[in-house]
Amino acid sequence: MAKNTKTTKTLRLTFLDTNNKKNSLTIMTAKPDMEEAEVRSAMTKIASANVFEKEGVGLYHAAQSAAYVERTVSDIFDDSAADKN
Repeated sequence: MAKNTKTTKTLRLTFLDTNNKKNSLTIMTAKPDMEEAEVRSAMTKIASANVFEKEGVGLYHAAQSAAYVERTVSDIFDDSAADKN
């Protein structure tokens, strides 16, 4: 069987919660190559909306960082197609 390789690119937004602990939000279908100002603006809107909370802690209180994350998966084998027969 030929080896299959798949690369995905996501946008990871890291915030500090109201207890100054890190929380990340991953965007699976983000626009590629966004500029810092655009990402900062979006993160500021998310933080100011104050709609994400767990046990009284605001999860996305302040923007800390943003990064594109590329992940490559290379199959060694995949019998899932054979399982459908």
